[in-house]
Amino acid sequence: MTLLSDSRLLERMAQGDTTSFDVLFYRHYDRVYGLLFRLMGERGEAEDLAQEVFVRLHARGRSARSILPDENVGGWLYRVAMNLGYNALRDRSRRWARDTHLVPEPDAGVESQVDDRAERARVRAALARLPERQALLLLLRQMNFSYTECAAICEVSPGSVGTLLARGAAAFRREYLALAGEEEGRE
Repeated sequence: MTLLSDSRLLERMAQGDTTSFDVLFYRHYDRVYGLLFRLMGERGEAEDLAQEVFVRLHARGRSARSILPDENVGGWLYRVAMNLGYNALRDRSRRWARDTHLVPEPDAGVESQVDDRAERARVRAALARLPERQALLLLLRQMNFSYTECAAICEVSPGSVGTLLARGAAAFRREYLALAGEEEGRE
C-alpha cells in the first residue's frame, strides 16, 4: 500500500473524496494541535482553533480556489493555525484589558459597594438604551460566544458581526458616558 501525497489527497478531495480529507486530518492534526497548544497554553482553546484550521482546509479543498497542488499542505495548515492563534491571543488580551478596566479593584468598604452597585446600574441602563440586537451582541461576546454563534443567534452574516460589535461598543460607550454625565449633573 502506497501513501498518497498531500497534493494528491487535495486533488481527490476537490473531486469529492471525503476519505482524502480524513487522511489529511489524521496526518496533520497532532502537529497543528501541538503548535496551537504551545501557543495558547490552554487545551480547550487549542482544540477549538485546530478544528477551525481543518474546517478551513475542508472549505478550501472543496472550492475552486483550492490550495495549489505544489503547495506544502502542512505549511499552509501551520500558517493558518498561527494566524488563528495570534488572533485569539490578541482577542484574549483585549478581553483582559476590557475586563480589568470594567471590574474595579476589590475593596471591602461600604463606599466601594455603593459605587459597584451604581456602576452595574449604569451599565444596565446604557445597555437598555441600545437597540436590542446591539445589546444582545455585546452580551453574547462578553459571555465568550464566537462570532459564528453570535451570527446564528442574531440571524446576521458571520462577516458582519465584527462591524456590528464595533458599532454596538461605540454606542454603548456614548450611552454610558452620557449617563455618567447626567449623574454628575444631578450631584
